Amino acid sequence: MPGTLYLIATPIGNLEDITYRAVRLLGEADVIACEDTRQTRKLLDHYGIRKPTISYHEHNEAERAAELAVRLLAGETVALVSDAGMPLVSDPGYRLVRAAIENGIPVQPVPGPSAALAALAASGLPTHAFYFGGFLPSKPGQRAKTLEALAGETATLVFYEAPHRLVEALEAIETVLGPRPMAVARELTKLHEEFLRGTAAEIRAQLAERDGVKGEITLLIGKADAPAPDDTPVEEAVESLQRAGVARMDAIKQVARRRGLSKREVYDQLLHDR
Repeated sequence: MPGTLYLIATPIGNLEDITYRAVRLLGEADVIACEDTRQTRKLLDHYGIRKPTISYHEHNEAERAAELAVRLLAGETVALVSDAGMPLVSDPGYRLVRAAIENGIPVQPVPGPSAALAALAASGLPTHAFYFGGFLPSKPGQRAKTLEALAGETATLVFYEAPHRLVEALEAIETVLGPRPMAVARELTKLHEEFLRGTAAEIRAQLAERDGVKGEITLLIGKADAPAPDDTPVEEAVESLQRAGVARMDAIKQVARRRGLSKREVYDQLLHDR
C-alpha cells in the first residue's frame, strides 16, 4: 500500500505561524523534502523534530520527483515543504504531485501561511476577487507585456517581486497601468513587517529616501479608477510605453483603450502628427 504525500505550509516569517497538524505530520513523516534543508532545519529544530530531510528544488526536481515517488510507492510518508508558505505556490513541487497522482498515491494539502493571502487581507484593496501572477518577469519587455495583458483585469493583482527589482517593477506599473491604488507588503510576519500604500509613483518616492530595499516583497495593484482626460500627444504617449518595453502595436492598443478610441483612430493620429 502506498504512503501519503503531504504538502505542508510552513511559516513565512514568524515560526509560531504553523498549525498543530503540520507539526504533528512533520514529526510523523519518514522523510521531509525541502526547498532548502538548512532553512527547514531551523523550523524543525524549533519544534524539536528529528526527521531526515532531502533537498527538493528547481534544479533537481525531475530527479527527486522520481526518487520520492518510488519511496511513496514503497509505503513511506513524504512531507513536502518550501522555505516559506504553501508548497507549489511559486515554488517547486508540481512534478512530484503529478507523479504521485499518476501512480495512485494519496496527496493531502496541509494549509497554512501564504504571503499572497496575508498581504491581500491587509492591503486595503478589494479582496472579493484577485489574480495571483507569481513573480513578475525580470526582463523589462516581458514584464511590460505581462502588465499590458492584465490592464483590463478588474480583480486586485497580486505578484511576488525580488527586492532589487522593486523600483523597476513600480516604474513599469506606473507606465503601463497608470496611477492605480497599490500596496507593497514587505517582510510579512517578521520583525520589520511593513506596508507601503499609494500609487506606484508615490511608493517610489517613499523608497527614494532609503539606501535600498531588503526582504520578501509582495505587490498588490488595485483596479483602475475612471480615466481622467489625457492631453498628452498620442505619439508621446505611445513612445512612453515603448520606452517601458511595450511593443509598438501593443502601445497603440493601450493608448486607444485609455482614451476610448479605436486602434485605427490612434494610428491615424500618429500618421497625421508626422
